[in-house]
Formats: sequence, structure tokens, C-alpha cells
Amino acid sequence: MKEDAVFLRHVLNCIKRIKEDVAGRRDSFMVSHTIQDAVLRNLQVIAESTQRLSEEIKATQPEIEWRRIAAFRNVLVHNYLGIDIEKIWDVVQRDIPVLEQAVSRMLARQP
Repeated sequence: MKEDAVFLRHVLNCIKRIKEDVAGRRDSFMVSHTIQDAVLRNLQVIAESTQRLSEEIKATQPEIEWRRIAAFRNVLVHNYLGIDIEKIWDVVQRDIPVLEQAVSRMLARQP
């Protein structure tokens, strides 16, 4: 779907921004509320964008836990249990690269 490509590009743009913001600098991330806020906002946009993807396109990347991303968005937006910056760092380091690869593959298949 054409709309899928728009949301996939949103995800990749947000990932690019996150990578620029953290650039592997854990210490800076841990002490800078500005960087933390920027990363959290981009994670929220990523989660919201993935929720708008068609089920058909999400099915092409079953290794991505799409429902977990949606649940993560709810924590970010509503701050139900508080946000653990250590866990956010782990998400950025562990999950974002995997999502970036999957979304790049999905976008490459779009007309």
C-alpha cells in the first residue's frame, strides 16, 4: 500500500534521528534530559507509525513484535510505570537496529 511506504519512511527517519542523538554515547544519553526527550519522542513516533501499517505488510516481517511496539508506545505516552532510562538505552541499542533492518526490507519491496 502507498500509505505503508509513508509510515515506513517515518520510522526510518526517526531511527536516523535517534542514532544521531545517541551516537553510541551512553554517558551523554544518561545525563542529558534533552537527548532523552528527543529519543523518547522519536520512539513514540516510531510506535505510532508502526500501528498504522497494514497487517499485510507487518506479516512480511514476523520476527518483529508489532504488538510489543504498540504496548511500548502506551508506556511512553501514558507513563504508566515510569520510564526507566536504562531500559530505553537497551531498546535503542538492541531493538532499534533490528527494526531498522526490517523496515528497510519492507520499504525496498514497496512500489
